[in-house]
Amino acid sequence: MLLSNQNILSTKELTKQDIEQILDTADSFKEISTRVIKKVPTLRGKTIINLFFEPSTRTRTSFEIAGKRLSADVINISGSSSSTTKGESLIDTARNLEAMNPDILVVRHKYSGAPALLSKFVDSPIINAGDGSHEHPSQALLDLLTIRSQKGELEGLKVAIVGDIRHSRVARSNIQAMQTMGIKVCVVGPPPLIPVEFKYLGVEVSHNLREAIKDVDVVMVLRIQLERQKQGLLSSLREYSNYFCLTQESLDKARNDILIIHPGPVNRGIEISLDVMESKHSLILNQVTNGVAIRMALFYLLLGEKNANPN
Repeated sequence: MLLSNQNILSTKELTKQDIEQILDTADSFKEISTRVIKKVPTLRGKTIINLFFEPSTRTRTSFEIAGKRLSADVINISGSSSSTTKGESLIDTARNLEAMNPDILVVRHKYSGAPALLSKFVDSPIINAGDGSHEHPSQALLDLLTIRSQKGELEGLKVAIVGDIRHSRVARSNIQAMQTMGIKVCVVGPPPLIPVEFKYLGVEVSHNLREAIKDVDVVMVLRIQLERQKQGLLSSLREYSNYFCLTQESLDKARNDILIIHPGPVNRGIEISLDVMESKHSLILNQVTNGVAIRMALFYLLLGEKNANPN
């Protein structure tokens, strides 16, 4: 069964059936990454272009590894090495790449809506690898996979998302995907970092970390985006850390089986303490591992499952 859309631009466009299919497919691909030879011929002859106009470690590498483990040819292009530095428009760049007949374009851009815009000008499927403060759908999917692998079921769970909600594309994608899967979401942080419109997204809003996390199944900690804090939204990082850094002390009322995730990169000691990062509750590295499986699943499903045997 194919996905309901040929592009992965937003979790809002994914149905519950889409998400379940992606997670199930990713589960079937996990084993490949544990083999001595971590490669299958599923997408041999396919070409994937990673077009990244923002810095990235986990996401870009994960997409590249995912494509190569499926035997696709993967081309990486950064903004600094593209002709946009010579004045070429983003649309013209994409259309020229399209003329080379790639099978998928993976796009990360600092401007919200850039991948959606390109989808109107090219025929190749596009995966949004993060656009401004808008969305990061593959991150939300790997987060769901990580949670499901530990909890078994998603429906009925409670998740607290803590930190810089205002600037987080991860928060927006996760809220939509989690609500689709029947998860109750609470966003937590200082008032300047939680826009008023979040009250209308069907989530709870809290400014008290300890109270918000005492009965949740999962805490998702978000990076404080230091590069965006020149707007004066926080009085100081020290004050933020005093109230909202996830520490063992702040977890004293939390459930014994609570899970902790973080999309990375981590500002240690600001949003989460080192001992919590390395505790039994932390699944941060599991998320990175699951990211490869999710992106393998997206490539496989978007290319129409033309190869019947994924193994």
